[in-house]
This record gives sequence, C-alpha cells and structure tokens, in this order.
Amino acid sequence: MGVPMSEENKVFTGSIPENYDRYMVPLIFGTYAADLALRAASFSPRSVLEVAAGTGAVTRELAPRLSSDANYVVTDLSQAMLDYAMSRQPTDGRIQWMQADAMALPCRDAAFDLVCCQFGVMFFPDRTAGYREAKRVLKPGGRFLFNVWDRVEENVFANDVLDALSQIFPDNPPRFITQIPHGYFDTALIQRELESAGFSSVAIEKKTEESRAPSPLIAALAYSQGTPLRNEIEARGANLADVTDRISAHLAQKHGNAQISAKIQAFVVSAVA
Repeated sequence: MGVPMSEENKVFTGSIPENYDRYMVPLIFGTYAADLALRAASFSPRSVLEVAAGTGAVTRELAPRLSSDANYVVTDLSQAMLDYAMSRQPTDGRIQWMQADAMALPCRDAAFDLVCCQFGVMFFPDRTAGYREAKRVLKPGGRFLFNVWDRVEENVFANDVLDALSQIFPDNPPRFITQIPHGYFDTALIQRELESAGFSSVAIEKKTEESRAPSPLIAALAYSQGTPLRNEIEARGANLADVTDRISAHLAQKHGNAQISAKIQAFVVSAVA
C-alpha cells in the first residue's frame, strides 16, 4: 500500500495547475517528459494510455512522435489538471481526453500497446493494485513505462525547500515533498511490486539531470504555489506570499540571486505485461 495522503496533498485545483505548468514543468519535469516521450515512441506503439498526465508535459512531447493513425488516451484523476492540459495541446483527433482513476481505469482489457505515467505512481493509494490495472489494459507483451523521483537528498532544490519549511514551521513542517514525490525511491520495492502485479523484464535506470530556474523566486514559486504543498502551507494559516519569499531567500543564500541550477535525479522504469 502507498503512504496515506492527507486531503490537502491530493488536490491539484484552483491556480495550482497553471502555476504547476508555468513554473514546475520547466524547473524539473520538462527534461524528463522529453526523455519519457522518446522512450515511449521507440516502441512504435499504435495505442497508448497515459495515466496521471497532469498538465500534459509528456502529452505535448509524445503526440508529435506517434504515428498518424495512433490512438492516444490521456487521463488524469484531476479534471482541473486535465482541462489545463487540453488547453495547452494543439487540436489532435488522435487524442481522447478522459478523467479517470488509475486504480479503476474505464478501459477494456488488452486495449493498449503502451501505458505511460510521468511521476504519478507515487500518488497511487495502492501501487500494486494500480500496476495490476495497468497490466489489465495492456496487450500481452505491451510495455508499462514510468518514472519516479529518487530520494529527496538527491534532488537539491526539493531538499532546500524542505530545509526552509523546517525552519518556517519547526513544530509541524509540511510533509508533501517527502511523503509523496520523494517517498518511492526503493528500486527493489518497485521491482517487487511490479512483479507481484504480473509484470516481467523489469528494467530500472537512474537518470540524473540539471534543474534550472531564472531566479530563486521562480523556484520557490514552483514548489510553494505549483504543487499541493500550497494547500499544506495555507492549512497552517500562514501567508503564502511570505512563505514563498522566505523559501526564495533560503534558495538565494545557497545558490545566489541570479539564475540558479542544481542536480535532480529520478528512476525510469520499464516493464513488460
């Protein structure tokens, strides 16, 4: 089972989708989205299901790489995130947009050549059950392709934000960063859960990249106002702008006041149904 999530850690609504796409995607998701899309396209799939598509970072990269007769179903649990993804995507008759729970996909058995998911499986309340559902909708021999973040200590900006929050809220620091995005980095566990769900030929590759932001404030905005961390901050009665400024100051102290860059690290996982 996954780590239980508080209600505020589940919600990608309000202005979060726009801020997520504006700040978070360029900061940490864009490079990995391009990588995942290239890997997905290399299998030449004719039918693709994307789970937990968010604001469509992978969708925008993968759609142009699919064949003209491909079928591409793009889903997310959050209708707000899906609506924003649709608004960013050029009109494409191959794409079907669908609000869907990865734990109970409204898709027939053996419907897809490939299921992909960018940094979403960490949110599954029961990952093994979610993996079984992915296997159910895959054709025999189909591919399940996804990525997950490595531990927070290997992702410098996320770790810096965590340090800042520990100073701002010493008695009750927000837990979103370690609880969800950086809470599923045990590669042996990932392999066991995939194999328990019936997958074979599990391959896990570490991928290190560099995260860049035009300024410490942009990086602070990405984390504090472009993720459910915002809900945790506001639930504590804190002023969001003040907390963002304090995170920005902490980042500036460590990385300078101009353009900043630091290491990010994730795992890319591929398995065969």
